[in-house]
This record gives sequence, structure tokens and C-alpha cells, in this order.
Amino acid sequence: MIRKNGSPLPPSDILAKLTIEDLEIKGKRVFVRADFNVPIDENLKITDDRRIRSTLPTINYAIDEGARVILASHLGRPKGKREPRFSLAPIAKRLQRLLDKDVLFTEDCIGQKVENSIAKMKDGDVLLLENLRFYPGEEKNDEDFAKALSQIADFYINDAFGAAHRAHASTVGIPKFLPSAAGFLLKKEIEYLKGVVINPIRPFLAILGGAKVSGKIGVLENLVDKVNKVIVGGGMAFTFIRAMGYEIGDSLVEADMLDFANRLREKLIESKVKFYLPVDCVIAQSMEPGAETKIVTTQEIPKGWRALDIGPASVRLFSEAIQDVKTIIWNGPMGVFEIDAFSRGTYAIAHSVADAYALTIVGGGDTDLAVHKAGVSDSISFISTGGGASLQLLEGKELPGIAALTDKKKE
Repeated sequence: MIRKNGSPLPPSDILAKLTIEDLEIKGKRVFVRADFNVPIDENLKITDDRRIRSTLPTINYAIDEGARVILASHLGRPKGKREPRFSLAPIAKRLQRLLDKDVLFTEDCIGQKVENSIAKMKDGDVLLLENLRFYPGEEKNDEDFAKALSQIADFYINDAFGAAHRAHASTVGIPKFLPSAAGFLLKKEIEYLKGVVINPIRPFLAILGGAKVSGKIGVLENLVDKVNKVIVGGGMAFTFIRAMGYEIGDSLVEADMLDFANRLREKLIESKVKFYLPVDCVIAQSMEPGAETKIVTTQEIPKGWRALDIGPASVRLFSEAIQDVKTIIWNGPMGVFEIDAFSRGTYAIAHSVADAYALTIVGGGDTDLAVHKAGVSDSISFISTGGGASLQLLEGKELPGIAALTDKKKE
């Protein structure tokens, strides 16, 4: 695997777990925990199938190797009850189209009917189980539920990075009973998100946005000694600006984070890390789509007004900071980009990141949606499929769903 700027990624043994390629799966029943938690509209139509597509390499590999592929996922929050609107039936239809082959579907994930369906499978067949979260035992990591799931397979593959930070029956319970390995997507996520922090090509830039500092404390603390530059935008920037003594009108501020913001800013300066905050912003009195907006410096936000996007001077400042780096991690938008009037800053940064001659990694905080809406997703080196999981990995934490997999034996 090669970086966007031509240099190799960190070695793949950074995962230190078995992968699907390490298993002899021909003729075996292979349980693949995928993340098919995709948006579905009121007409039960899938509106974004990127998470389904991201698992196709693992599914196709298992098919080509002659495995009997049993797919499982959660969808939404049915809270342990069977709810038709959270059925995976639409996923089965989309998979059938994407794989160009029949995908069997069962209306349960454990029990005699499921076992009967699996008994009829031939090598290369694909079966999708119903929503794991229709059972309360899934989120409770109930051992009996995990054991029941494990009994329908010979091997377990985790390819659900978006759920790897959850200690659920299908992520940490099943591996207690089966030889367990990572799928291609999970492996790729670890190589990028963990590998690049350990061994970045410098200069290394972290761009952090979103609403709150509190949601990014762990990331900031873990990266402070590793990066060369930090850009902070979005609502969280105004906690830093308020901590510096400036008035910010009615902009979002976390009063209990002011001391932390000051300490972190001072530490970054002491470590000679270049630290960038917005110098201007787009303000409004409400987030209504037709609300009056103004562009002001961050030191001149009047009372009754709130900052909802970075301004054009901040876009220029941040874009110049982006130009000469070789590694970029971006987590969190620059403003309320879902509303057109406050989307320009986020989209402009998306274009700057996409145009950078660097390894570019995007994940979490709706940032993946932002780069797709900006039309630059094809120019990003890697877009993570996990929000909370990617944040935990950037915090330097071990994810339960990865820790549970079988260790690779050291040579």
C-alpha cells in the first residue's frame, strides 16, 4: 500500500491480529460482522450505501475462497425489540445488486430457522442475518447470545470498524468461542488511523472541528506531542477564543473547559507546535436557513449573535497552513455545514485538504459527509467509516472489538 505522496504506509503488522487471509476458510461457515448501519428513508430506501460498499472486498474474498458467508450487522436503535423499520431486508437487496449474486436473508439471527438456512448453504453462498439489536443480549454483551451466534459458524471475521469501540456480543462475545480475525476494512482502518500517528511523514497537521472541546479532549492530548500543526475550527474554537479573554457573543462555549483550553494552547506553544484558530467568522442570530448573516473578526462578535462558520480570512489562513504539510488528519467540520449559509468554510477546507500533496485522512464528526457533499471524496487518501471508533483510536485507546481478535503469532 502506498501513500498519496508516494511513500509506503507503516507496516501492516501494526494490527498484530490475525486477518481473514490467515485463515483456511474454503468450505467453512464464516461469520462476518459488518457495519451496515446505513441511513434508510421513510420508504425503506437506502440513501447512502458507502458502509456497505466498504465491506465488499472482505465479502468477495470470502466468496472467492469458497467460504459460506454469514453476514451480520445492527441497524439503528431498536433497543432489543423487533421493529420492522429497522429490518436489514433492504440491505440484502442492495448487497444482491452490489455483489451481482443471490443474497439469502433470514428473519432472525439465531434459532432453528437460521440453522436450517445455513445447513442448506453451498460454498460461495451468502446469507444475511436479521438485525442483531432485535435481541437485548447484543448490546448487553450477553454470553448466551454470543454463544448462540458462534454456534452457526466456524470462523469469525470483524469488518465492522464503526462498531469496534462497542463491547457487544457480536464484537467481543463471539471471539471467545471462535478463531477470530480482522477483515480488510478493519485492517485498513487500523493501518491508517493508528499507523499514521505512530509514523507520520512530516510536517503532520491535525484539523479538529465540531461543536465541543470535551468531545476531542483525548485526541488533543494524544496528538499534542506528535503533530507539527493544529487547526481548530467549528464551535469548539470559541471555547479557546473565550479562554483567551475575548467576547464571543452568544457563540457556543464550554465554561468548564476554559482552563483546559488555556493549558493546551500553552503546551502547544511550548512544544513549538503551530496553533491556528479562526480570525473571522460568519455570525447570525439564529440557525434558521433565511437568517441574516454577517462576517466579523472573532474579536467583534456582538451580543445576541453567534458564530456558525469560519469566515473567508480564516479559510485563507487555514488553507495556507495546509499547503506545505505531508500528513493531514481531519476530524470535525468548521461550522454548521448542513445549512447552506454556514457551509462555505467547511467546503473550502475540504477542497484545500483534497488539493494538498499529502496523505489525507478524514473521519468522524460528520466530516466524511462534508467531503462527499463538497465533491472531493475521491481526492482524499482515506475516509474512515467509524465516528466514535476513529476518535478512540486517535486518542490512543484500544478498541474492544479489535482487542478481542486472535493474536498473530510472533515469528
